[in-house]
Amino acid sequence: MLNGDPFQQAVETEHGLKVNGLIIEPIIDKCEGCERIREYKGEKYCTSYPKPAAKWRTGACNFATHVKATVDKEGKTKVNPLKASKRAARSKK
Repeated sequence: MLNGDPFQQAVETEHGLKVNGLIIEPIIDKCEGCERIREYKGEKYCTSYPKPAAKWRTGACNFATHVKATVDKEGKTKVNPLKASKRAARSKK
């Protein structure tokens, strides 16, 4: 969002906190411990994403600073199969 104080020009509305034209929602439980959290008038908000709950629906939030990459049963980090195939094809050339 912004460098410095992200809530410098924040305005409270009935829908949430409005910062630079975006309505931002308070963080959820899974966000606790992240370095991107800032407090404004007793509520905690994410400075990177306006709807934190949406980032956690499919797994870990990609902005989270307190979560490590997921590891499978063999102890290896999970890799996107499409990206892995592209990397393999690129290295064969």
